[in-house]
Amino acid sequence: MSRPPPAHRVLWPDGTSTPALPPSGHAHASLAERLADAGRPLNTRCGRHGLCAGCTVRLEAGKFLGQDGSLWSAPAEIKACQGRLAPDGEATVSVPSRSLATHRPQVVTTFKVGVPAADEPLVPVVPDVSDHGLAIDIGTTTVVVSLVDLRSGTIVREEASFNRQIELGDDVVTRIQLAGQPGNLAILRDAIVGRTLTPLIADVCAGADVAPHRLAGATIAGNTTMLHLLTGTDPTPMGVVPFRPAFLGHRVMTAAEIGLPTPPPAMPVHLLPGISAYVGADLVAGAICTGLNHCADSCLLVDVGTNGEILLMHRGRLLATATAAGPAFEGGRLTRGTRAAAGAVAHVRFAGDRFIPEIDVIPPARSIVGICGSAYVDFLAQGRRIALLNPAGRISETAWQAIPDGHRHQDKEHRGVRLNAREAATLVTESDIAHLLQAKAAIAAGILALLRRAGITPADVRTLYLAGGFGLHLDVSHAIASGLLPGFRPDQIDVVGNTALGGAWLALIDRTVLPEMIATSTNADVVELNLELGFEDTFIDQLSLP
Repeated sequence: MSRPPPAHRVLWPDGTSTPALPPSGHAHASLAERLADAGRPLNTRCGRHGLCAGCTVRLEAGKFLGQDGSLWSAPAEIKACQGRLAPDGEATVSVPSRSLATHRPQVVTTFKVGVPAADEPLVPVVPDVSDHGLAIDIGTTTVVVSLVDLRSGTIVREEASFNRQIELGDDVVTRIQLAGQPGNLAILRDAIVGRTLTPLIADVCAGADVAPHRLAGATIAGNTTMLHLLTGTDPTPMGVVPFRPAFLGHRVMTAAEIGLPTPPPAMPVHLLPGISAYVGADLVAGAICTGLNHCADSCLLVDVGTNGEILLMHRGRLLATATAAGPAFEGGRLTRGTRAAAGAVAHVRFAGDRFIPEIDVIPPARSIVGICGSAYVDFLAQGRRIALLNPAGRISETAWQAIPDGHRHQDKEHRGVRLNAREAATLVTESDIAHLLQAKAAIAAGILALLRRAGITPADVRTLYLAGGFGLHLDVSHAIASGLLPGFRPDQIDVVGNTALGGAWLALIDRTVLPEMIATSTNADVVELNLELGFEDTFIDQLSLP
């Protein structure tokens, strides 16, 4: 006669409790995963990588097994994403209200800093008069504003939202083209200044109860196109050969000149320096935040996005490139693709070696709205593992016949599979796979081109820093297995989060950082992939699944 599983009890902030947390479908599920499966997700804003404290709970009784082999005994503060309750005994955890998931855009505000910082702000500080600053990351898709207490360097509040320019165009190339049409440059500028930054700055100050007149300065990281549109500068020369931006260097403008009404009009706003038209200040900020610019051997920084930006530091030489991955990894142009948001399928697994899908959906979700990029990468890797997909990304005939009827989909235009037989929003078609393979091939070929230019292989790289929101939510093993990060090992990958925001924060709190950024931006060698010998052949090779 089998013994019943031990009781794992959860105490909630409203005074209620779950006397016996249901077991998970897989034995090594973290506590955060079990709570999410039970319909009570925690604030795992860093993608369950242990980079934030959002899912911290209190172990009141029992033991907790950490993923790193550590054993915690009550009482203790633990990160629920980083281990599981001991399976051989009873345990009780209490969840504070701050650790519960709330409905907000899936925008990454977490970053890992790999360098020390001095307590010497970029702008003058007068306590209780002008003693706060803003560190801002303007991404193509999302924008984050951090309010920083310049007396301590502490981030006291963050606000984030989608960049309202996404209503006009998914990627930088589309927006560059739009800006060339009469009247559109002003519309694009208003979308970022008036409809995105202005409410975010007002909200972050109000939420922290800090009067806007106490703002002493701001730093802004972003790709080169975003900084052009922010300042109302025509970006169209970057859309044609030889891709020349109007500016790349560090610029200082006032809040009034940019058009921000909330801060003091004369508040200085520092636009951080970039490297080229398609390798911007966001990557320079990331190089400083991770410490890549001080790497003594070989290190990579990869930001997988619509405009995949890549930096390689090899024995004191910095190489930079960008590759047009397109919007597929953000769900763009895919049958059921969506950006990461509540209701999106975030991860998929196949049990054993058969087509038995298990999916994770971003909470809170009343229904499934689509599939986001991290799940598509899972699908490529897992689909290849179980021989659902052949190397060309097509569904094999043998596998097709074995798929249960409710999961198969075929019409005049598409053949594909549903990850949930009852949910049309979980459909993945062969056409989707083709788009995904082109996106992953662009990133992979860009990485390999830089390595080849330096005369090294993936095995020679000490660390690959995986940056950005998409990278934060990837299953690293699946990114490798799908060929997105070709030839690397999991132990080489360091998931570092939003290093663009991290670099902006460092520049704001430590005045010695900005000169370092300027030096990094001017010392990089830009590799134009369209001129790189062998790049096209490498790209074609990477269109296949390993």
